[in-house]
Formats: sequence, structure tokens, C-alpha cells
Amino acid sequence: MSFSKSQDLIRLARLAATQRSGISLNEIREEFGISHRTAQRMTEALETLFHNVEVCVGPDRRRRWRVDDPIIEKLQMRQETAVEALEIASRTARSDGRVRHAAALDDLRGGLLARLTPKDALRTEADVEAVLMGMGSVARPGPRVNLVPTVVDAVIEALRGPFRLRIRYGTTDAPERVVEPHGFLLGHRSYLVARQPGRGDDMRNFRMDRILSAESLDESFSIASGFSLEDYTAKSFGVYQSPKQYEEVIWRFAPHAAARAAEFSFHPKQVVETQEDGSLLVRFHAAGWLEMAWHLYSWGDAVEVVAPEGLRSFIENHRRSDFDSLP
Repeated sequence: MSFSKSQDLIRLARLAATQRSGISLNEIREEFGISHRTAQRMTEALETLFHNVEVCVGPDRRRRWRVDDPIIEKLQMRQETAVEALEIASRTARSDGRVRHAAALDDLRGGLLARLTPKDALRTEADVEAVLMGMGSVARPGPRVNLVPTVVDAVIEALRGPFRLRIRYGTTDAPERVVEPHGFLLGHRSYLVARQPGRGDDMRNFRMDRILSAESLDESFSIASGFSLEDYTAKSFGVYQSPKQYEEVIWRFAPHAAARAAEFSFHPKQVVETQEDGSLLVRFHAAGWLEMAWHLYSWGDAVEVVAPEGLRSFIENHRRSDFDSLP
């Protein structure tokens, strides 16, 4: 057996030991990027080399493999990548104002390092620091709003309940309001998705940077029936929600920009069609003309809005032909 195959088998054994319900063939295929038959051969090798492999059938009627032995946990792989990932996630959480998430990630990172010998821990930390220093994404350049960590903590605590949330929004003299949080949207601008019972059952977006104070109340509530944050966010191009603007959006990218546009995912439910003249048609349903306009402007005159008419007229006089490059 080659070294790489041995490493994969040890990794498979650790996955089978650490996942409570074991691991299935499909999960093995996805984890290792292999074919179904190769995944079968790996499970056969697992059963041959480890006497304590348990094979069971899960609720989905698929076989799952589990190694019932905590000793396998002592077979530690090198941890540089895991420590790098935790450090990046921690820095991102801290810059987002999610202090409790950052602290939890720091604890996990410390736990990984504590399981190494002092020599290996020092080497791992040095290697990780070298990688992080070369990753500009960690610094997240560009303008962004700052969030208040206590507000973010209160929102996360309320979502965990779920509990109602008392917030002061907009200005310091604004009256406090009680809302029912249903989601937290993270991005260049972060939003709280919540229902305000005093104003009906519709969901509303509250800019996190405009929530001046927040307190999680000891009052539980029921999540709106059928609500899905994924479906909710899919109704908008960015974060803005407006039933009046929600309709089919059609953009045509010029032939010279088609290849570049094909590399983008403009919307999770988009449909892309290549035209005979080499142009690219992108269709999706969403609202948020202003956010669409901000993005479309960066394409200059390489994109045409076919529909809706309101968006088409909104940007028509702002298309430019002198942009040096495409997004």
C-alpha cells in the first residue's frame, strides 16, 4: 500500500471514529473525491485492517461504517491546515463583532495545539503565521461598517432561544422596540431579519450597524410557519426586500464579456443561456434595483438590462464605455 493510500485510510478511520453515526459511501466519495468503487475498496480495507469496525444501516437505509475505539484518536495527523482555518475563522468572527464565536474558535485552536508536543506546537504556529501573513483576505481590505460586539452577542443569544429581542434602532432617542429574530445576514452590511409583532407578520431587515443597543429577553416565540432564511434571502439580489420590485430579471452580457460573466454567480437560482451571437443571458427572480445598479455599473456598457423595465430605465443613462476592465 502506498504512503498516500495509507494516509487516506488513517484519515478514514479517524472520520469513522469521530462521527457518532459513522460514515457512508457517499460521504467518503465527497470527502476524498473518489469514485463509488474506490470508496467501496476503502471500506473493505478498513474492515480488514481494523477489527473493531461496526457496519450498520442508517435511517436513510444506507450502510455506514464506524470505528468503535477511542484509541484511533491518538493517531494525530499534522494540524497546520486545521489551525490555519480556525485562526482565519476566528479573525473573521472578531472583525464581524462575533466575539463569542471568536473565543470558541480560539479555544478549539488552543486545544489542537495543546495535543501536540511543545516542539511540534511551536513549528505549527510558525508555519501558520507565515501562511496568514501572506493571505491578504485575512485583513479584509476595503470599507466596511463596524458592529457593536454586545449587540451581535445579544442577537446570537436571541436566535439560539429563540427569544424576543429588545432593540433601540436608528437614533439614541428612538423608542425601543421588541422584535422576533429569524436570521442574521452577514456581508459588507449585516442585517437582522426579524418580525415586529406590532407592525404585522411581515419580515423586516434591520441594519446591524444601526442597532444601538440590544437585549435578549426571557420571552420565547414561535418561528413563522414555513419560514426559510435561504428562501427569504433568495428573493433579493443583495439584502433589500420589496414585493413591488420582485419579478424576473434578465441581463444580456455582450459577447466580449460573456466568458467573464459566466464565471459569476449573480443569484443562487439563476438560469444562464448562451446566445447565437456569443452573448450571455442571465435570468433570475429577485428584488433590489439599487443593489443591482451598484453591481451593473461596474460592467460599463458590457451589460444590457432586458427586464424589468423599471431597472432598465433606472440604469440606462449611467452605462459607460470607458472602463478599462471587467469586474
